[in-house]
Amino acid sequence: MPEIVYDIVEKIAVLSESSKGWTKELNLISWNERDPKYDIREWSPDHEKMGKGITLSEEEAAVLKKALATRDL
Repeated sequence: MPEIVYDIVEKIAVLSESSKGWTKELNLISWNERDPKYDIREWSPDHEKMGKGITLSEEEAAVLKKALATRDL
């Protein structure tokens, strides 16, 4: 299995933290030296291990932002 290369370009927000210290984060990440995308996933405290997550393009993030803005959260 090929190695996945990632670079956290910008840490935007920590959404939550588990009792084991893992954090669910919103970051801007470049995967395999490609253009950065918005990314939501869980990370170990040292950011060496990660859980499954979701990546969003700029356009997808804008649609999500608009959808959340219409909700009464």
